[in-house]
Amino acid sequence: MSNPILVPILGDQLTRDLASIRGRTKNDTVILMMEVWDEATYVKHHKQKIALIFSAMRHFAQELRDAGWQVDYVKLTDEGNSGSFTGEVARAVERHSPRAIHMVEAGEWRVQQAIDEWPDKFDCEVEILPDDRFIASKAEFRDWAEGREALRMEYFYREMRRKTGLLMEGDKPVGGQWNLDAENRKPPKDGLSAPERPKFEPDEITRAVIELVEDRFGDHFGSLDRFEWPVTRDQAEEAADTFFADRLPDFGAYQDAMVHGEDDLFHSMLSTSINLGLLDPLDLCQRAEKAYEDGHAPLNSVEGFIRQIIGWREYVRGFYWHQMPGLQSANKLNAQRGLPEFYWTGETDMRCLADCIRSTRDNAHAHHIQRLMVLGNFALLAGVEPRAVQDWFLVVYADAYEWVELPNVAAMVLYADGGKLASKPYAASGNYINKMSNYCSDCAYSVSRKTGAGACPFNALYWHFMHRHRDRLESNHRIGRIYSTWDRMGEERQREYLESAENFLVTLEPAGNEWARNT
Repeated sequence: MSNPILVPILGDQLTRDLASIRGRTKNDTVILMMEVWDEATYVKHHKQKIALIFSAMRHFAQELRDAGWQVDYVKLTDEGNSGSFTGEVARAVERHSPRAIHMVEAGEWRVQQAIDEWPDKFDCEVEILPDDRFIASKAEFRDWAEGREALRMEYFYREMRRKTGLLMEGDKPVGGQWNLDAENRKPPKDGLSAPERPKFEPDEITRAVIELVEDRFGDHFGSLDRFEWPVTRDQAEEAADTFFADRLPDFGAYQDAMVHGEDDLFHSMLSTSINLGLLDPLDLCQRAEKAYEDGHAPLNSVEGFIRQIIGWREYVRGFYWHQMPGLQSANKLNAQRGLPEFYWTGETDMRCLADCIRSTRDNAHAHHIQRLMVLGNFALLAGVEPRAVQDWFLVVYADAYEWVELPNVAAMVLYADGGKLASKPYAASGNYINKMSNYCSDCAYSVSRKTGAGACPFNALYWHFMHRHRDRLESNHRIGRIYSTWDRMGEERQREYLESAENFLVTLEPAGNEWARNT
């Protein structure tokens, strides 16, 4: 093929009608796919995450070849692999002498910074296309955000509902309310469990990738023993079909519930497939809407699912690009503590944290309330330094890419941006965890004890957090009234809380940096 168009496709761009190949002819296009060391190791990603991305890439490349495309696929172990996207594009330019490079913009800031240098590096035209798999473009989000003192997902979400027409009757929301979150906070009942989801046995391609990951990334966090992720579009569609048929009806009511040993309950487990590009998020929302219209699922479940995608997912992506690069270093609460070692080992007597970390290690997954109200809440209350928490979340979850992880962790979990994204810090004592889970019943600590030996650490840590950030938080209309409760306690009771928290905090062993990054 003489002077073709070179189309690099990244590991999270595994979409059949990606903008860079839409409308292209197969006899005039070379698709470049690259497994590179830099991307696998800029943080020490969970073994399942690396295996998932590489396996999905190899399956997608085969699918493209079967459809008649010429695919130049560079494996991690190929001789001469430069280890970087820029280096591999340079080698491909030498191999193919393209007249132009057409590429969809990257999802992550640091990757896009490198891509933006390509026009000066390569002696051919470089065209960067918008990623139109999202409902809102970066420019659309900027226009919406312009002039707003505070950015709130709820108002952006309403714009996305109007734009897509999802769950709309004219210009009004179906059912009369935009957000049914108040109906989606049901505590777990005894014996609560969810229907089984599809689990996909590794095929020959995936087994080869698993062997590669064990060999090359054996010191990374996590286990590959339970690798069951969908790695093709067909598998992802099967997972989606099963969710809509079996789990969606109860998803809403129990989406905030946590049950020991029930690692995903009624959650869809589709985020990895969406973020890889195997599933179309708008199509999933339309299928959920149809389930409501057909009487298969209640409105609170369907609205909650749709809000997670066209509300929260779209919002954090827009927020990420709007706030970068400053969001990476945000630390408005001046949190300086090292990340506790137990985040990596799971060795803690706090049953909630131990179970969430076990699921994270074994599955590269924990659902959103486990991430926010257990793992994130503890880091917030303990004052853990944001970059360490950001690295941890980016490492350990198979669906974590910086554009979605960083806003969720820095701004939502840690309030490190000072409230640009969230209206309050999501701080909670052990009471919340006790209400929404069965963790506390067999815990070594007593959630009913507030201070002293054997008391749930979340209880004292909560008031320690509120006390040390009073100057910033007392004027917050959503949580400021908490301080009247604190003031009524009296100095002696306040001292008991503070001393109990401080006695616990000194027991936390900080993790070494080698867990998250190569040193």
